[in-house]
Amino acid sequence: MKKALLTLSALALCMAAGSAMAKEYKELRFGVDPSYAPFESKAADGSLVGFDIDLGNAICAELKVKCKWVESDFDGMIPGLNANKFDGVISSMTVTEARQKAIDFSNELFSGPTSLVFKKGAGFSTPESLKGKTVGYEQGTIQEAYAKAVLDKAGVTTKAYANQDQVYADLTSGRLDASVQDMLQAELGFLKSPAGADYEVSKPIDDPLLPAKTAVGIKKGNKELKALLDKGLAALHKDGKYAEIQKKNFGDLNLYSGK
Repeated sequence: MKKALLTLSALALCMAAGSAMAKEYKELRFGVDPSYAPFESKAADGSLVGFDIDLGNAICAELKVKCKWVESDFDGMIPGLNANKFDGVISSMTVTEARQKAIDFSNELFSGPTSLVFKKGAGFSTPESLKGKTVGYEQGTIQEAYAKAVLDKAGVTTKAYANQDQVYADLTSGRLDASVQDMLQAELGFLKSPAGADYEVSKPIDDPLLPAKTAVGIKKGNKELKALLDKGLAALHKDGKYAEIQKKNFGDLNLYSGK
């Protein structure tokens, strides 16, 4: 009987400790690389703007917590997350098997394919068509994995950059023949800018290394935060806020796959 009472007491203490350890978020810090318009970029006044920024702020509003954005180059996102520099990553981060070994993810934010960007008329469409050419990508992205595993082996010279703005700078200066990146970002951001007027995108690249779903990256094992973020996302879909944000940024284009 004593043993049973001790066991019950220990269980009660564990439950109490668990309750005490449960974190109450009053602020959510999101890591972001603001070089990826129209998803995340900086306005002329230095403020952060874009689809991901709007979604992150709306999630915080739904959860009644303060939103804090922490800027970082994309390849520093997972190290920064694991070093507690931020609570989550909202920066067009695609869900991949490799990343899932290092971090966890919320439910889907949006989905988008990968394509090549090049001068109009160049006609690049396959790795073979790029043989002998130089292609840039943002390091730390799924496009980096594709470049190393597929393009390098096809005789393509590939070059890594710290952020997407640097990729575009070398593309428009002629130091790159093409870039490999998120198709929507290119179509809705770069191609609509004066610098991108003479450029086009290829058809979506169909490759297992290039999944489409993006989500909020969170530290491995943080089930509490995942549940909180998923709750906020579900509320955005239920009350129509997600659709409102999507229409504001992309018109009638639907980026949500529901997967």
